[in-house]
Amino acid sequence: MIRVSVLIPAYNEEATILDILARVRAQQVEGVRFEVIVVNDASTDGTLGKLQARPDLYDRLVDHQVNGGKGAAVTSGLGHATGDYILFQDADLEYDPAEYANLLLPVLRFDADLVMGSRFLAPRYTRVHYVWHKVGNKVITGLFNVMNNMTFTDIYSCYLMFRRELISADELRTAGWQQQAEILGLAARRARAIYEVPISYHGRTYDEGKKIRAYHTLSVLWAIVTTRFR
Repeated sequence: MIRVSVLIPAYNEEATILDILARVRAQQVEGVRFEVIVVNDASTDGTLGKLQARPDLYDRLVDHQVNGGKGAAVTSGLGHATGDYILFQDADLEYDPAEYANLLLPVLRFDADLVMGSRFLAPRYTRVHYVWHKVGNKVITGLFNVMNNMTFTDIYSCYLMFRRELISADELRTAGWQQQAEILGLAARRARAIYEVPISYHGRTYDEGKKIRAYHTLSVLWAIVTTRFR
């Protein structure tokens, strides 16, 4: 039985948190057991109250008293995870947990160490989103591939899954949006078998609560370079 720790950072997601947790709980993949860890990053809305009212939807709740950002929430989640693999899940509804079976296929069939979900590998559907987000993604993905001699198509998809032993929370130096570049850079360098699978995407608009901005690209590029030469 493979155990997968699903890490869900949440900040002011009262509108979607219970829906996403119900969808995660509904996933059943033969040979896989899911551990659901939610990190409430000092939400100022009703997120925490909704989580406390439904403990059946998760295995562990980590409650931050001070907002530290998504990276800090991820670091906390890694520190509490006990699964063989780590899988990131955003608390909004941009990414569908129904994709878990696709993400786990390379693990179950090929003993993959790292699997990245790509929004650009012929998914069933993709909501049309901001052109500059796609341009930025192409730039950071291209730089990552050149620096690491790899062929990813989408390194800033939410769905990144890797063996827990590849990354220690204590070694992470970043806590912002650039943290995924750091995690992927370290894990990919240590992984033996790496795969990408197509995933669908239902991106939110800024009016709907999207948080990442174009200027975050600069810190991501810096993280790619510095992680490569650590």
